Amino acid sequence: MRTRSLYTGGPAVPDVGLGCWQIGGGWAGDWDAAAAAGVLAAAYDAGVRFFDTADVYGGGASEEAVGRFVAGRDGCVVATKLGRAAGIFPGGYTEAALRSATEASLDRLGVERLDLTQLHCVPTGVLRRGEVFAWLRKQRDDGLIAAFGASVESVEEGMICLQDGGVSTLQVIFNAFRQDPLDELLATAAAAGVGVIVRLPLASGLLTGKLKQDTAFGAGDHRGFNRDGAAFNVGETFGGIPYERGVELSERFVEITRDAAGTPAQRALRWVLDHHAVSVAIPGASRPAQARGNAAASEMPELGGAVHGRLAALWRDEVAPHVRGPR
Repeated sequence: MRTRSLYTGGPAVPDVGLGCWQIGGGWAGDWDAAAAAGVLAAAYDAGVRFFDTADVYGGGASEEAVGRFVAGRDGCVVATKLGRAAGIFPGGYTEAALRSATEASLDRLGVERLDLTQLHCVPTGVLRRGEVFAWLRKQRDDGLIAAFGASVESVEEGMICLQDGGVSTLQVIFNAFRQDPLDELLATAAAAGVGVIVRLPLASGLLTGKLKQDTAFGAGDHRGFNRDGAAFNVGETFGGIPYERGVELSERFVEITRDAAGTPAQRALRWVLDHHAVSVAIPGASRPAQARGNAAASEMPELGGAVHGRLAALWRDEVAPHVRGPR
């Protein structure tokens, strides 16, 4: 797999990683620890070395599973997140609370220092006040973390984070159906040497071309219970696009990219990776075959200017007017 620097001065990682929300979340009906281990193993065997988790995924189960898996395996970089747990979100942000959260992640992951921790979609006002960055800088200076960043919901929040000189990475929603970061954020991050981690590169599966109007989702799958933002930011599910409209638009994406290499999912990942300010994309996977297929997108050829132009027009004219939530 092709590699990129996670951030200036940071480790080189293959440009397709694995998002590990589902590792602890049990989205599928037959999901268990063995299934999670199978997905992790398939990703690793395909060349994936970057794993993104969080302290709230499965109540810590994701961190524990990832920690068990990477122990003794060379070259793995694990990013976790903090700031959404009960007692902290939305108004309990203190230096002691964040340090306690980091110490708990260290214990679950079984390491002495975190490769990367990220503020996990904390309120905009908390970012504006700025104390959280100072607190994480202290954790870095004390050797608890190697680097810190932020997972954000909007371009505005990303720009706030870039004002702090200690931030190493930004994690953003970015895909062919959510192109907002292209206008300013990606270039600003690149100029600052800040790495960009892309979540939802497949728009929660819309860009695979496999979802249909009657597709059913399990009780624990956010694509069912959060499709209209009932539990958290609507933008985290299908990029904020109403499901029925998203399925229709996915057919347009498949048609526009039809002559490019790979499956629709691989073309969607390729679209993300064609933007060189991106450090790593982190699609999830609920089956080993998905993990292998996602990893293969790293080596595929770029889509080309004509395809990018048509997808830019699709975004501007047909997708963007339907996106809900912070952007």
